[in-house]
Parts: sequence; C-alpha cells; structure tokens
Amino acid sequence: MRILGIDPGSNATGFGVVDRLSGSITHVTHGVLRPSRSAPLSVRLAYIHAGIARVVAQNAPDIAVVERVFIASNPRSALVLGQARGVVLAALSVSGLEVAELAAREVKKAVAGTGAASKTQVQAMVMRLLELDTSPASDAADALAVAICQAQAGRLTGLGVSRRRRPRRVAGRVLPRSPQ
Repeated sequence: MRILGIDPGSNATGFGVVDRLSGSITHVTHGVLRPSRSAPLSVRLAYIHAGIARVVAQNAPDIAVVERVFIASNPRSALVLGQARGVVLAALSVSGLEVAELAAREVKKAVAGTGAASKTQVQAMVMRLLELDTSPASDAADALAVAICQAQAGRLTGLGVSRRRRPRRVAGRVLPRSPQ
C-alpha cells in the first residue's frame, strides 16, 4: 500500500510518501511546497492545490492522510491554516483518493513514543525509521510521520476516513465525481 502523508500549512505544506509491504515501511519521496510569502493568499492556496495534485499524479498513492491541525498562535493564523488545509483536502478529494485524518499528538506518539515530542525528535525518528541518510525538513518530516503512523495502523475504517472511488479518466483528463 502506498501512503501519502501531508502536513498542511499556508507557507509550507509538507508531503511524504511511504510504501507498506509485508509489514515493512519504505521511503518513496518527500518534500515541502513553499508558495511565495509575498503572494496573495489566493495565489498561495492555488499553488498548494496544484502542488498536491502533482504529488498525487506522480506517486499514485492508495490513501492520503492529513494531519488534523489543532494549534494556532492567533485567530487569523488559525483561519489561514484552515484554508490551506481545506485546499489540501479538496485536491485529494478531486483526485479520488481515500482520505484519513490523524491528530498531531497521535502521530508523534506513534513515531516518537510521546505525544509531546518536539519537531527535532520527530525528525530524528523519521530519519531512523525510514533509514534516511539526511534529515528531512521539519514539515516534510511531519508529513512522513503522518504516513508512517497510518502505515503502522493499517487501514482505518470509519473514524474520519472519507472513501472515494478512483476518478474517471477521459482523454487523459480526470473528471471529478460528485460527493457520495
């Protein structure tokens, strides 16, 4: 099973892809989508949407898992973060992927052993678990941690999972399906 993990953000959206085969988890790719901070919010959101669509098209995941965001420094930050998260969820839904959501504390506990793990601890554990030579950027490490957590748990049934059929393709274009 190929799993796409995403750590949404308006300035940096991390993504990580892992494969789970016969109980082992292997690294496929990771990265960070960084729209220009000086661009208007609408342009940054469009950049994130297009970037997630590109990651899905290039990696063909079976499921996507998005970190459920809880902490924001102020109401404006929370609103912008919610908009970025919404764009990510929309891009995944249009692609026809099954989408699950996991709480940050749950992910940290699964990967680092404690729900209060620091970003540095998460990076170190992701590096160790996936046998990476270099430490990924913190946003990419968080996304990989989300994917690892899902891979360890297996498929979620119910509990925040949105099931979607694969999209229809006509002349190479993906046609979105209406919500089920």
